[in-house]
Amino acid sequence: MLGDFLYLYLLSDLYPMWTYNPRGMDEQIGLTNTHVSLSVMLIKYPATVFIFLSKFPEGKKIKQFLYLLLWVVIYAVNEWIDLKLNLIQYNNGWNFYWSILFDFVLFTILRIHYLKTWVAWILSLLFVVFLWNIFEVPNDVFR
Repeated sequence: MLGDFLYLYLLSDLYPMWTYNPRGMDEQIGLTNTHVSLSVMLIKYPATVFIFLSKFPEGKKIKQFLYLLLWVVIYAVNEWIDLKLNLIQYNNGWNFYWSILFDFVLFTILRIHYLKTWVAWILSLLFVVFLWNIFEVPNDVFR
């Protein structure tokens, strides 16, 4: 949630990677990219964290990897549907494959955070720096 909030604050107006496009009734009542992003942060992410961690299998690494992969697929299918319905658009080099990589890293770090919080924070920071450089985010996004 914190990462998505920082993305929303720093990048979504000046250098967005993706933008939500409200349609139908959402559009009619005036929902914006910001509204959709905040609802994802406040509803989807907490529910995902709770379910993902509470059902995470103990024991065999292959079972854990397949479980993690299941969640990546769930998120990927959700985004693919949004993409096909034109509810999301990509910008500045971001694409569906970057989203899949991001989801894989997200769920991996989520599990690490549960086990060793400080390691997860370091890995998250490294991943943010990696993405920042790959997508050549301009420094003027800092307000």
